[in-house]
Amino acid sequence: MAAAAAATTSNFDPQLIISHKFPEKTFTYTERDVALYALGVGACLKDALDDKELKYVYHPDHAHQQSIQVLPTFAALFCHGIQNVASISGLHDKGKATVLEIEILSYERESGELICMNRMAVFLRGLGGFSNSAQPYSYSKHPVNQTSSTRLPKSPPFAVFEECTQPSQALLYRLSGDYNPLHSDPRIAEIAGFSRPILHGLCTLGFAVRAVIKCICGGDQNRIKSISARFLLHVYPGETLITEMWLDGQRVLYQVKVKERSRAVLSGFVDLNLLNSSL
Repeated sequence: MAAAAAATTSNFDPQLIISHKFPEKTFTYTERDVALYALGVGACLKDALDDKELKYVYHPDHAHQQSIQVLPTFAALFCHGIQNVASISGLHDKGKATVLEIEILSYERESGELICMNRMAVFLRGLGGFSNSAQPYSYSKHPVNQTSSTRLPKSPPFAVFEECTQPSQALLYRLSGDYNPLHSDPRIAEIAGFSRPILHGLCTLGFAVRAVIKCICGGDQNRIKSISARFLLHVYPGETLITEMWLDGQRVLYQVKVKERSRAVLSGFVDLNLLNSSL
């Protein structure tokens, strides 16, 4: 087995991976999709009358073509399928694993205007060791300072927001397009080593960014410029999420913990276009 693995990695050409061309895909969505996503990440979960979140699922002047508002994390769904152009933006040999970075540019189909950019890093266990030299192979399309993680301050957070997910949260969120049975089938979850189906990572991210919008942005989602996240641990539907936030200029550093297990499950930062003058 070891000899076969060595032979495979010795014949591996990283350039073939970097130059891979993904087929372009077109993603369309309706107001219903936007509202369903908002409910899936907890909008109006505590209060169905909250006007700072009701706007994501309802507009009182809909008869005059007024549309509901869109949560910025809805753009993450474009990764699953507007018009997408995807490319490999990084490849790193970590010895026992490989880190593959993918960049997805999403354009408005008619005008060609760039709507958003998604970047993701996938950790591939057991697929490393393909480098032929003593120096591990590492390629990145972007400077290191654009992809590096951010350390959280040791000081108390500027704001803390606590919210309980629902036991059926994953079943609702999956209707936005991620039908992986890990999030719905108890048997699959058990095979994967979990006691029950787990919550989608992007759903947890949606909860975190909603907390930033509510606590830092005064409910104005348009202040969000960019979002970065690192998924640390799984969340079980029904658990309580505690989002801690620190201010660093126009950047909000955040960390999400599960209250019941006292474990950090998500961390990252949100860059803002404009900071609330009242902060």
